[in-house]
Parts: sequence; structure tokens; C-alpha cells
Amino acid sequence: MEQIYTYGNYLKNKFGVKVHKVGINISGFTCPNIDGTVAKGGCTFCENDSFSASTDAVVELKGFHLNLESKENPFLQKQLKQLELQFDAISKRQTREYGAKKFLVYFQSFTNTYAPFETLKALYEKALSFDNVVGLSIGTRSDSITQETLAYLSDLAKDKEIWIEFGIQSVYDETLEKINRGHDSENVKEWIIKSKEAGLNVCGHLIFGLPGETQEMMLETSKAAYSWGIDSVKYHPLYVVKRTALANEFNRGEFTPISEQEYLDVLVKSLLMKPKNVNVQRVTAGIDDDSLLAPKWCRNKNQQIKNINAALKKVGLKY
Repeated sequence: MEQIYTYGNYLKNKFGVKVHKVGINISGFTCPNIDGTVAKGGCTFCENDSFSASTDAVVELKGFHLNLESKENPFLQKQLKQLELQFDAISKRQTREYGAKKFLVYFQSFTNTYAPFETLKALYEKALSFDNVVGLSIGTRSDSITQETLAYLSDLAKDKEIWIEFGIQSVYDETLEKINRGHDSENVKEWIIKSKEAGLNVCGHLIFGLPGETQEMMLETSKAAYSWGIDSVKYHPLYVVKRTALANEFNRGEFTPISEQEYLDVLVKSLLMKPKNVNVQRVTAGIDDDSLLAPKWCRNKNQQIKNINAALKKVGLKY
């Protein structure tokens, strides 16, 4: 059985110890397809209210949102404090429960380059100042990063572990339009290539089961993402949560979620065509609370992993 090359393997090989990502949610961040810059409402599958920070420090910042054109940020000190509180709490738990020795600060929710450069610089440098932090992982969109920010991250990458995570989702523009993505596939390709040329590590997020997509289309997305030079990949099934545009489509009978067998089939095929050097950060996703409408198989993550490993075993792989 061949072990799939995971992100954990990559980090352990590079740093010699267990490295964990500390997921951080900074209030004041949003997306250009939520705030009206390119669209309204966000991606059809996104429940915007679920992206809220996990500390009380965020309460005072309700209704405050940054974008690339913001001239000032009166709440920067509160954001920096929020970053510090979250990192402290989560890193201590990861050390205690998982034996983590070093950390990557993962700017996770919303679009984490979609703010004035000075705000980004202050947050990133604060994160890198914490004990045992070896680098950053920054979740963003390809239409929300500037050349100035890219050049700055490129400079950081000379002696820090800097990752940028782009939501690719699909390489089909008709699909991106259906999900209200707000940019086209060429834009993602352009900024992934620019990020690689700048010396950054790139993780691409792929979603299987998007509206109207066939398995062939999903595999074409995987093939294209690999060809653009991504270093890491996250695979997600599309699931439906309440209070989203996709939930409305599902309730009207206009959207049928991917079945578990279909997902397993396309996931295995995608993994088999994956270049050996591309590590895997995630093979599935789901949510175990009453916000999940469908598919029900996305509720139990442990069972999903068991079923994925059973499918992989048939082709000589294990996760």
C-alpha cells in the first residue's frame, strides 16, 4: 500500500517536528463578492454568518469591513489583539492534545489579502512574532491580492514558510458564474502562476459536485490545477447548509448533491492523476450540526475517511 503524500508528511520532513496550522478568523475581513465589489451575497454555497471570529474581542467590530480601497483602519489594534488571543488559545490546545511543536498561522475565514497593505503587514508580522511560528498560510481569492502584497510575501518567503491558498473550485467559467464566484478561471490561473514565480507555496481548493458538473469536468479541473504548479491540494464535496442561495436551489429541487459513491470515484481518480510532489491537505469536508441540509453522508467525518480509505485500498493507496 502506498501512503498518499500528505501536508503533515511535508511539514514533518521539512521541520523535523510536528507542525500544526492554527486557524485564525479576523473580524473586519470580507470578500469582494459579498460586499458588492464584484457581486452580492457571496458564493451560493457560503453561509456568511458562519465566518465569525472565535473570541469575544470581535463583538465591538460588528459592521466594520475592510477592502482594498480602505483608507484607514481604526480597529487595527483590536484585530491584532484578537489574533494574539486566538493564537494563544488554539496553539496551547494543539500542543496539549496533539503534541504540536511548531505552528503555521492560518488566516482562514473570508479573503485574507482583501485589506489595505499596512493592515496586512501588521497582522502578518504579528503572527510571525509568536513563539514557535515558522510561517503563514493565507486563504484568499485570486481577484483580491495586489502586486504589492505579493512582493511583500515573496520577501517573507526567503526565510519563512509562506503559503497562499486559492479557491480554484472549478476551471469552467459557466460553473463559476452559477455559484456567483465573481471571477473567471483565467484569473485564478494567472495568480497561481504569479505566486509560484514569486517563490510562494500554493494550495489549491477544489470542489467536486458543483451544479451541472460531470465527473469529466471535475477531473479536468484537477488536471488543470496540477498543471498550474500547485504544491498542495484540498478536495471538498459540495454540501448544502441552511441560509444559503444553494439551500434555496436545493429546496426548490434545482440542485442534487453529489452521492458518496460518485465523490469517492472522482476523488480516487483525481488522486491517481496527482503529481507525486503535490501534497494533500484535505480529502473531504462536512459539518455535523443542524445547519447541514444535504447530503447526509457529509455529516460523519470519521465514516467518510473510513470509506475513502476503503476505496483507496482497491487501487493500492492509503490516506
